Amino acid sequence: MKTNITLKLDVALLREARILAAESGSSISGLLASKLEEIVRQRKGFDRSRRRAMVRLRQGLKQGNPAREGGKS
Repeated sequence: MKTNITLKLDVALLREARILAAESGSSISGLLASKLEEIVRQRKGFDRSRRRAMVRLRQGLKQGNPAREGGKS
């Protein structure tokens, strides 16, 4: 489901946004929706990566660091 939103933008920014949208063959709404989707996807990917890294870190702390055992670095 999609819903409408209202934005207040500076006139100069709106003018530039119209140009960007036209150059990409899109509307301002389409341009903003696409960019927001990209930001959300990146954020979700970062959060997933961070959670995986924290799990690995906790597991490593519990098990010790096997790479360092035996004098190896």
